[in-house]
Amino acid sequence: MARGFHKWSVLSVTSLGALLSALNFSTLIIALPDLIRSLHASLLQAMWIMMAYMVAQTVMVLMAGSLADRMGRRRLYLFGMLLFTILSLVSGFATTAPILIVLRVFQGIGGAMVMANSTAIVADAFPHQELGRALGINVMVVAVGQIMGPVLGGWLTTAYGWPWTFWFNVPFGIVAVGWGLWVLGLKTTLNKPTHRMDFSGIFAYLFAITGFLIALTWGAVQTWNAQVVYLGAAAFFVALPIFFWVETRSEAPLIHLGLFRNRLFGLGNLSATLNAIARMSILFLLIFYFQGAKGDTALTAGILSTPLAIGMLVFSPVGGWIADRWGATIPATVGILLSMVGLIGLAIDTHLYTPYWRLALWMAIAGVGSGLFNSPNTSSIMNAAGLRHRGEASGVRSLTTNTGMLISIAFSLVLVTSNIPRHAMLAIFAGTVEGIHGAKQVESLQGFIRGLHVAFWTMSGISLIAAILSALRGSRPAGGETEPAGSSAIEPMNGDQVRGARSTHRETGTEK
Repeated sequence: MARGFHKWSVLSVTSLGALLSALNFSTLIIALPDLIRSLHASLLQAMWIMMAYMVAQTVMVLMAGSLADRMGRRRLYLFGMLLFTILSLVSGFATTAPILIVLRVFQGIGGAMVMANSTAIVADAFPHQELGRALGINVMVVAVGQIMGPVLGGWLTTAYGWPWTFWFNVPFGIVAVGWGLWVLGLKTTLNKPTHRMDFSGIFAYLFAITGFLIALTWGAVQTWNAQVVYLGAAAFFVALPIFFWVETRSEAPLIHLGLFRNRLFGLGNLSATLNAIARMSILFLLIFYFQGAKGDTALTAGILSTPLAIGMLVFSPVGGWIADRWGATIPATVGILLSMVGLIGLAIDTHLYTPYWRLALWMAIAGVGSGLFNSPNTSSIMNAAGLRHRGEASGVRSLTTNTGMLISIAFSLVLVTSNIPRHAMLAIFAGTVEGIHGAKQVESLQGFIRGLHVAFWTMSGISLIAAILSALRGSRPAGGETEPAGSSAIEPMNGDQVRGARSTHRETGTEK
């Protein structure tokens, strides 16, 4: 296969994976109200159906470097796609919310294997001067999935029920696995790993992030004065410092903290985390606004949310093109500022009787901002890490973005539910608010709208901080955000980090 054709074939494989991931997430958000009603799930269980996938995905991303060293990046990607497809089939048969939560954990493991390796596979296939455009196309495919997902999920849920939001993934997954086998193959040269996986780091992070999310969601939905909340908070505050302590001493750490000494890499990841916190809240909250407060069907809600993804679709390749020529800092920073403008507009303009065209305008502006930010920022992170650390940089970028999305869901829930009477909370999120009558219905809906305003204002503030951090990374000429051949773009590391870097070098250097 000619090299020029091969790189685009590789991009098509990873784009299929990105499409599946985007469809999986956006269709399930649309189906949540129907799922709550069908499985008689609590609001807490519904949130964990969403978050179990993302927690498992985030933890597995941490292990991706070590697993790729043992299995090969391409093999791991294809195995993850196969696992994701199988679990999509099984999840549609779940009969209770706890069973579905468990299945979502395993589905998240498969999704992590895909996500953690896709960016590095693309970065290996494309020269650095074309990487922004290639990643922009990947982001554009995600936007297509985010446009299709709500509409498709709304139609499937309305016509056939929530299980089909899982089952429709299966034919896509079969095609993706088959095409991936054809393009990527399974043959690879591996070096035997010299270090064990960093299980101490994995468990410390798992306890920290799970404790944090349990405390937030339980407190918001049940009560803050509960042992579960105290235990979750304690797990977070104890395990997080342990995680960082372990990472500085491990022979093969999950995260080389020395990577963050590079300003482009460190501030790029931090701004990506904050941007993910702000961006995810828009789709998450507006779906419940349309279905819960407005009483729209799942299909209607899916159609009404599409301006957010359309803006991202149109401007993702534009952001990548600008970054390839003039650097990532300007388009990424402008993108976050536009997202902030969209959030401020939603904070001011979201009411029960707001004309839809105004909401669509603010969603589109936020979507344009996301499109301008994502591909330049990702390109900047990957080029700053350099060839030697590319595999790990892909995992860290996925980790930070996923952690931001998790925090966004939990934090948004806290901000909104604090303004809703508890007797009405589940009714609004399940789309059955018409069952509440008289003054109580008015009180509940007014509380929900106040909660939306608080959430959108908070997220716009987070976007402003992200924009400042993005601008502080500085800029380099076009093509300058990469390392010369044979050198490292990362600042010098200590002895433990150097030993770990050798393992990462094996991972990234054997599958080009």
